[in-house]
Amino acid sequence: MSANLEQAILKKLQALPDGKQQEVLALVEALLDKEQPALPESKRRPISEIFEELSSQIPLEEWSELPRDGAEQHDHYLYGSPKRSNT
Repeated sequence: MSANLEQAILKKLQALPDGKQQEVLALVEALLDKEQPALPESKRRPISEIFEELSSQIPLEEWSELPRDGAEQHDHYLYGSPKRSNT
């Protein structure tokens, strides 16, 4: 950041009341939190690979406890709505 820009921002900030300065600080912190650096290409993996890795950590007996119609009846299992008829 250039020194002129930095001085201009500081001058404007100092002219604000304390409450507004706190709002500016919160805004700057929120903007910094949003800046997540993208993973380098070498670290990116296909979603299928991630799924395989995670699913391999679940014991086989747990898989048998999952409903067989989970995809078709996801509203029922997630939100408790009545099951849809198979038409």
